[in-house]
Amino acid sequence: MSYQVLARKWRPRSFASLVGQEHVVRALTHALTARRLHHAYLFTGTRGVGKTTLARILAKALNCETGITASPCGTCAACQEIDSGRFVDLLEVDAATNTKVDEMRQLLENAVYAPTRGRFKVYVIDEVHMLSNSAFNAMLKTLEEPPEHVKFILATTDPQKIPVTVLSRCLQFNLKQMTQPLIADHLRHILEVEGISAEPGALQLLARSAAGSMRDALSLLDQAIAHGSGKVEEAQVREMLGAVDLDHLFSIIDALLAGDATALLRVADDMAARSLSFDAALQEMAGLFTRIQIAQLAPLAIADDMPERLRLLEIASRLDPEFVHLAYQIAVHGRQELPLAPDEQAGFIMTLLRLHAFRPLLDGAAGTHPALGSSGVGTPTAPEPRVTASDSGLDHDERGPLDQPAVQAVFVAAAEPGRPAGDWPDILAALKIGGMARELAQHCELRELLGARIVLRLSPAHRHLLMKPAQDKLQQSLGEYFARPLQLTIELEEVSGDTPAAAAQRDRRERMDRAIASVEQDGFVREVIEVFDATLIESSIKPV
Repeated sequence: MSYQVLARKWRPRSFASLVGQEHVVRALTHALTARRLHHAYLFTGTRGVGKTTLARILAKALNCETGITASPCGTCAACQEIDSGRFVDLLEVDAATNTKVDEMRQLLENAVYAPTRGRFKVYVIDEVHMLSNSAFNAMLKTLEEPPEHVKFILATTDPQKIPVTVLSRCLQFNLKQMTQPLIADHLRHILEVEGISAEPGALQLLARSAAGSMRDALSLLDQAIAHGSGKVEEAQVREMLGAVDLDHLFSIIDALLAGDATALLRVADDMAARSLSFDAALQEMAGLFTRIQIAQLAPLAIADDMPERLRLLEIASRLDPEFVHLAYQIAVHGRQELPLAPDEQAGFIMTLLRLHAFRPLLDGAAGTHPALGSSGVGTPTAPEPRVTASDSGLDHDERGPLDQPAVQAVFVAAAEPGRPAGDWPDILAALKIGGMARELAQHCELRELLGARIVLRLSPAHRHLLMKPAQDKLQQSLGEYFARPLQLTIELEEVSGDTPAAAAQRDRRERMDRAIASVEQDGFVREVIEVFDATLIESSIKPV
């Protein structure tokens, strides 16, 4: 007997064996049990999710010799003929090759005749959206009021192209894409029955590559079995798919943590030597940064059985959450730019170097500038001041003299609440923060810094900036700047002086006013205005 591919051998023969579409199975089962049968059904969904399979199971349920049932026997002549595609009253039509109105009319002319063998004459029209408008119009009347013995089952991957007049005559069921865990579990079950050994990592790769399609997953599994000579091993599957090993991605993360640009280039060269897809690498990298962000913000959502769970949590504890957001965007945009790069490897290398250039000062790169590598070439970061305060006075140690301008300004009148406490803009300029944390800090004024407590004041107009992650990040950065734990308190009151944001806005306004005045005083401009009665468009002026 010739070999039968897994996608055909394991095609579900009943509602009970269908996986991943429980919502549709539940509705059809209840309808068949209660004998509430509609004359037209529409199954929508992407490729390989079970549209045609559901249509055949429904045809069996309607024509089983034991009666209309949600559990067709599978052994009667009608069930066996439907499974083998020989049932005379089941007409399967591929609308992609039968698009014309004449073909549709010829098909529907036989609808008036009673079924030859079964209880119902079932028309299954696949990819129905491919029909022409004339063909749709030709079937409208029959679709709205078909004979009692006729049932229509339509299937499509693009319901948007079906006329509303047809949609309104059908019961529509939207089939979901299969999830990766569901596909992996189903593949594991099939291999156990087939007696084939498989590594869990290999099944995860196949499930991911299937992109929600069970049929694609089974076809890839057939290919993997042949490629692995009867075994499904992760290394073999990676080679077959051209997938990027997670070790490459983790090596990239390690190089970023270490600030080692040379190591990043070595990873890219190694991937090129293995002929790995750089497009797939950036796709996997974006997925890895997504999982890292989940591990940072919702660690309980990381499954205990995930193979790389511990390594993800360890990396998540070392990377800044804001940098992970940026790294995800860099990976996504880098993938979009690959077609524009001189070649894919060059585009991939530039994406890695962009990650390196925009990384913050990470644990593995302590003592180097954020934009520099571990070589330390360039201007080193200035030593962070370390100061302490007490009710009786101020002390300092060898890490930073007390007379540093930023520190000295902070403690002016620090023990006198109600007075502006120091030069907050200078401190803010030295903090290593960005995003919402910096936006929050820029709209605050410093009210008090005493011991382990720092008080900022924020205008109620900017209360939307009071997000806990931003406050936590600002408190952490202030603690690192002053080299001691600080408790941050933010008061919601009107500020008494200029905040850094207000000062920056005033400075922009002053520079703009000077630029406008300079242009207005220009002899040529004044002559044009006087001669032609022209008007100066201030929005077109940019201060330099």
